[in-house]
Amino acid sequence: MARYTGPVCRLCRREGVKLYLKGEKCYTPKCPLERRNYPPGMHGPKQRFRRKMSDYGLQLREKQKLRRIYGVLERQFRRYFREAQRQPGMTGENLLRILERRLDNVVYRMGFADSRAQARQLVSHGHFMVNGRRTNIPSYLVKPGDVISVRPESRRREYFKHLLEAMEHKRVAEWLEVNPQELTGRVLALPERHQIDIPVNEQLVVEYYSR
Repeated sequence: MARYTGPVCRLCRREGVKLYLKGEKCYTPKCPLERRNYPPGMHGPKQRFRRKMSDYGLQLREKQKLRRIYGVLERQFRRYFREAQRQPGMTGENLLRILERRLDNVVYRMGFADSRAQARQLVSHGHFMVNGRRTNIPSYLVKPGDVISVRPESRRREYFKHLLEAMEHKRVAEWLEVNPQELTGRVLALPERHQIDIPVNEQLVVEYYSR
């Protein structure tokens, strides 16, 4: 199961926007993007004054940004794009819908984790069930009506004991329903574009792969 293992704050600095990859840290002054608002590397400060980016550069950056937000590597991302092309409707919105349906993202959107990376780890360690069956595949695509719950064995762990208090301050996505007391959630419907709050222009991603 391949994944990026480097310093994630460098990714935010490279894209020039917060991708919220570190959970609560991203909302504090400790966020590296707040202190060093320029690309990483020895030439980073000079890149603020580079010439205007080309159309290809803009498309590439949007693609990289979207890929990094959801923690997906290039090969899998291309596969998602091809699947989005085959579906009826707008390819860009279909792509976002597929990414939002990933189990690690749903666990994050329900408030069971502070970041998608943490949600991915919790899913990989087998702490969640989908429709009563243990599922440890972060890329599993949920569908409307699916019920996601914390395994009974996992509820005894300290993390989940303290999760109830933390969930009181988290906002759950509109297309999901959560019962904090039972540590369960349900997928009500597929998300619409206005319900997906990520700073990405998906049309540029479509243009990148349509070259």
